[in-house]
Amino acid sequence: MATSRYPYFSRAGWLPLFICAGIGVLVATTVHWAWSIPFWLACLFIVYVFRDPYREIPSNPLAVVSPADGVVTAVGEAHDPYLDRDAVRLTVEMGHLGVFSTRSPVEGKILEPRNSSDGDNQPHGVWLKTDENDDLVVVMHRGPLHNLPRCFVRIGERVGQGQRCGYIQMGGRVEVYLPPNSRTQVEPGSHVRAGSDVIATLVHK
Repeated sequence: MATSRYPYFSRAGWLPLFICAGIGVLVATTVHWAWSIPFWLACLFIVYVFRDPYREIPSNPLAVVSPADGVVTAVGEAHDPYLDRDAVRLTVEMGHLGVFSTRSPVEGKILEPRNSSDGDNQPHGVWLKTDENDDLVVVMHRGPLHNLPRCFVRIGERVGQGQRCGYIQMGGRVEVYLPPNSRTQVEPGSHVRAGSDVIATLVHK
């Protein structure tokens, strides 16, 4: 199972942080320390923007945790175009200054959806199959700057419930397609935190 070794700070932020800090050191040593202050302030801003706080993961294996920080904007029945089935779809809209890391809603194996694209600029979805054979699809849409989401896990890997698995710069929209008999636990307007807040429960007879 892929593990997460970058707590409290998203690994997407390491490169800009090192570049900014490197310029700050260079300016401080070659010009004057006072001229490097803007770069150290920029480093603090980068740490804030790329923050990725610790989250307490629920112990219930049938719980579906939120894949992102944000506000639930839609909950209801829908057609899942990735697995071509009836499903329950939950949509989470991320904030532009919130935590931008995304997390796996369940524990399971990552698979390639049968219908990964419909040719009409459909975002790429990730198929998660749990050990209980529940099928979920997570879709990360582009951010407000039309930037592509980043994914830190690969097809064929296993992920843990609440594990950090992606990043959307400046936030975006994340959709989760659930089995049709899932019991939702949020409604439009609910504020959720990635990895810790339960948005639905998978139902088994």
